Amino acid sequence: MLEVLVGEGSVVVELIEKLVRMLVPDDVAHGIGHVMRVRDLALEIASMVEEPVDREVLELAALLHDVGRLYSDEGHAKRSAEIARILLELANYPKDRIDRVVEAIESHSFSEGKEPRTIEAKILSDADKLDALGAIGIARVFSHSCVKSRSLEDSLKHFHDKILQLPKMMFTEPGKRMAIKRIEIIERFLAELEQELEVSRTRG
Repeated sequence: MLEVLVGEGSVVVELIEKLVRMLVPDDVAHGIGHVMRVRDLALEIASMVEEPVDREVLELAALLHDVGRLYSDEGHAKRSAEIARILLELANYPKDRIDRVVEAIESHSFSEGKEPRTIEAKILSDADKLDALGAIGIARVFSHSCVKSRSLEDSLKHFHDKILQLPKMMFTEPGKRMAIKRIEIIERFLAELEQELEVSRTRG
């Protein structure tokens, strides 16, 4: 059945999206909602950068970037890339474009430390980070904290140690502009939350 997909890129994207919807864990922080937002953000950034972008490669990478979380959060970028390669090889997708999809997925993760080289990889990295910012980013942190039984203090530490650092790690100019706007939302929220906590401690 997959052989029919040779040379029909849009059909490959459609198939991969259907597979991802079945494979990605039911997780508010990293589930299908996150995947679709990252895909949309990536395509939005692609429309604004000056460099030519293989939008199909980018879309496939965005759809598959977190599929490895099915097994574990640890090392998920490498695992997601391995799964992506297998799926795209089964679809008889061109090898050179598979390599670009895999490279983008391998280098998207903040915590796994591989710097993106291609424009598609840089855009995916920025899009993934953008979804950790703004109001959605706040919601994702606390939903993940509930799953991990993380305390309020540990959640605040996560904001300071990771989330507030993300704008400095953007690779594209559109990504940087979008990150600045979204980080302001988090900074206002943290200022209010920390003020309320301080008042509570003082009264206690």
